[in-house]
Amino acid sequence: MHMHMQMGRDLWLFLAIASLLITGLAAGGENWNILKYQKKKHMQSAVLLGDHNGNNNDNLKKYCESWRMNVELNNIRDFDVVPQECIDHIGRYMTSSQYKSDSQRAMEESSLYLSSHFCNFKGDGKDAWIFDVDDTLLSTLPYFKKHQFGGEKLNVTCLEGWMRETKAPALEHTLQLYHEIRGKGIKIFLISSRREPLRDATVDNLIKVGYHGWTSLVLRGLEDEYKEVQSYKAEARKRLVEEGYRIWGIIGDQWSSFDGLPAAKRTFKLPNSLYYVS
Repeated sequence: MHMHMQMGRDLWLFLAIASLLITGLAAGGENWNILKYQKKKHMQSAVLLGDHNGNNNDNLKKYCESWRMNVELNNIRDFDVVPQECIDHIGRYMTSSQYKSDSQRAMEESSLYLSSHFCNFKGDGKDAWIFDVDDTLLSTLPYFKKHQFGGEKLNVTCLEGWMRETKAPALEHTLQLYHEIRGKGIKIFLISSRREPLRDATVDNLIKVGYHGWTSLVLRGLEDEYKEVQSYKAEARKRLVEEGYRIWGIIGDQWSSFDGLPAAKRTFKLPNSLYYVS
């Protein structure tokens, strides 16, 4: 009796091992192992459950928001286009009250910094503040609305044609801060990645929406065409420092406005995940 029970257990064990081997071969041949097989089954179940419960849409939303946030943190760099699956998400954010609120908060922090350091300004005409232009002072959002919110590869000729129409609206909260800074006697410098042939259109657009009284507008000349924007802007800051200016702050929507030396005492970044300028 004991022998029959032992044989039964041995037979059951043999069949179990054989079953695992057969399943393993079906699941991937010699590269199969039980951990990979269990992981695959778990992923298949998660996909099925996601389809059933509508979680896939939630997962996509989380993925796209994570992508957007990592663009802002400068972890994702040098992208040519917004991922196709995230175009709707980026478009909704850039046209939302959340985008306006995020921009307003950045400007409020800038204003707080300005007020808390006002007593340190020397008032000798050498206190300076730098602004970028596009999506800092002027919004290109109307253009990108027509071009899939960054989902299309940027056509520079097309964008510059739109810029020449001088229809870019002001970013409201930046406009308020601009005049607050100017009212404190600080020299304002605009350092833009726009090209020199756009000077007249840029000046006209800025004045039209309420900006005036800047000390200098720096645009890219022929000698800057093949420079990275980060290097071009750092060189522009270097010239200011060599002229004796103290750069108290920089406001821009791209990390290339801040990177490199000399640096400002503080930098404030506005949100923008439509494009990346290096």
